[in-house]
Amino acid sequence: MLDDTTHSASSAPGGPGADELEKIVRRAHAALGGKQNEDGHWVFELEADATIPAEYVLLEHFLDRIDEDLERKIGVYLRRIQGEHGGWPLYHDGEFNISATVKAYYALKCIGDDPDAPHMKRAREAVLDHGGAERSNVFTRFQLALFGEIPWHGTPVMPVELMLLKRSAFFSVWNMSYWSRTVIAPLLVLAALRPVAINPRGVHVQELFVTPPDQVKDWIRGPYRSRWGHVFKVVDQVLRPTIKLVPKKTHQKAIKAAVDFIEPRLNGIDGLGAIYPAMANTVMMYRALGVPDSDPRAKTAWESVQALLVDHGDEVYCQPCVSPIWDTGLAGHAMMEAGSGANPIEAEATKANLTKAAEWLRGRQILDVKGDWAINKPDLEPGGWAFQYRNDYYPDVDDTAVVGMLLHRQNDPANAEAIERARKWIVGMQSTNGGWGAFDIDNDKDLLNHIPFADHGALLDPPTADVTARCISFLAQLGNPEDRPVIERGLAYLRSDQEKDGSWFGRWGTNYIYGTWSVLCALNAAEVSHDDPMVVRAVEWLRSVQRPDGGWGEGCESYEGGLHGQYKESLPSQTAWAVLGLMAVGRRDDPATVRGIAWLAKHQNDNGEWDEQPYNAVGFPKVFYLKYHGYRQFFPLLAVARYRNLGSTNSRQVSFGF
Repeated sequence: MLDDTTHSASSAPGGPGADELEKIVRRAHAALGGKQNEDGHWVFELEADATIPAEYVLLEHFLDRIDEDLERKIGVYLRRIQGEHGGWPLYHDGEFNISATVKAYYALKCIGDDPDAPHMKRAREAVLDHGGAERSNVFTRFQLALFGEIPWHGTPVMPVELMLLKRSAFFSVWNMSYWSRTVIAPLLVLAALRPVAINPRGVHVQELFVTPPDQVKDWIRGPYRSRWGHVFKVVDQVLRPTIKLVPKKTHQKAIKAAVDFIEPRLNGIDGLGAIYPAMANTVMMYRALGVPDSDPRAKTAWESVQALLVDHGDEVYCQPCVSPIWDTGLAGHAMMEAGSGANPIEAEATKANLTKAAEWLRGRQILDVKGDWAINKPDLEPGGWAFQYRNDYYPDVDDTAVVGMLLHRQNDPANAEAIERARKWIVGMQSTNGGWGAFDIDNDKDLLNHIPFADHGALLDPPTADVTARCISFLAQLGNPEDRPVIERGLAYLRSDQEKDGSWFGRWGTNYIYGTWSVLCALNAAEVSHDDPMVVRAVEWLRSVQRPDGGWGEGCESYEGGLHGQYKESLPSQTAWAVLGLMAVGRRDDPATVRGIAWLAKHQNDNGEWDEQPYNAVGFPKVFYLKYHGYRQFFPLLAVARYRNLGSTNSRQVSFGF
């Protein structure tokens, strides 16, 4: 393995000096440490686009459970994030999106905004210019159908009888991703019962349609990703009249099957799947089934949705979910890296705080619930962590690997059992192609992404480079000889998945810089030579996309055909990922790394943090994007602290997997 020891000084020429590095790390360490909760965990806001807060408003009007003061604050938020193009984008400063705009407009009209107000008029004109609300996506059309704004035949055929199909059936929900499964189950009940929103103020949005909904002849117009899209459109047309022939007894049995699937997974205050769409659909499902709001199931489901609201005093928005396990794992790595080079008092304080975080994390490990993943691995014992506070049916290997690496780095015997359970679970979750998906094994029946319902193209959870990299990093960091064949299969997958330009696609973070950083860390941990052509190509790609000011940036546009690894400005998260990737493969003193660290040093604010407005992650590429508010703090601290720490040793090697 290449050991880059060109310079022995604590900082390379052109970079911040040792004293400045120490000040940067101390300020950031104090800022992040100050956000740790008393019980040891960290949690930061997780923001999506206008659709989630807009859907929350519509949910209140569906139920006639309107909180006027709350909706007023949501209105402030929605108006603030309206784009210059008149509509609402899917991410900061993004292009017009018709579905987000239809929902935001409808929500604001429900709140009481005058349709002739300038911001409403601009939004309406933008929707009409883009073909009208009839061209919105499937989930938006389902929302409109629930309010009686379009006929139910404006939505794809999704019979509730799908819930009766066995795992071996191609269209079984067990062949779909966890998020699809939990969103679809209550939605199928709604589609079967076809309830109409109470809509107490009688708010309608027919003015958003170019063609009156009852005159639209073709609701399914793609996007088609292959000829199979056209085939499944015909299947949809054939199925429509046959659904009416299903015996009533079978229909009721299917509805019961959906409810029976949902109720063991209600997940208390954390909600079904711990994600907003599934939770909101469950609330509406119970109302449609005639379950009283006072029923414990309906009551808790409603409370779980409300728990996602973020109140900033003058404005409110609704999160798609919460990220405490992920945030705690990432914050822990950054704090550990920073504390390892601090004076003894700070080192001891950091150790104590991370011991508390580890105790909190161990208490959240899922050890006694065999979740949906077990449908493919019934003999595998649980041992993972979920993303949210509680989501026992749906742990994910990405969170598990990050937490496992953190616990392992602490070298505390109290963590040994948790690490071993996590190791066995991750080994058992490897897909047959050598990679790892986030929540399931071999969840890769790509044909399902071509059905009309899947216009978002994210019905599945196939293996991806970034998740695979994290699993390899964890297993390699542990260093168990029996895991080497597992690691080698994962490395073969990564080698085959590298892009032509040398980068790797980032499925869960924006985007190629994130994916490339993740993989380079894994290659280093797995002792792949730093001179391996795969590594060299990735390094050259990172150098090639560095911006003139020394930083790196990448926008969500790269998921939509935009250039890989490029953006109009440098960003703290992206710059940190790039330099962490370079340092992982022996390039600590590379001029590109030094310039990146200099950029981070220059852009730290007076609070010891970094500022970042653009979104930095993705739920579904091209459809749903995310902004982790903690990323601008975790990753720059981790990068600068690692640069400092590597500069104080004779070796430039990173000995762990993250």
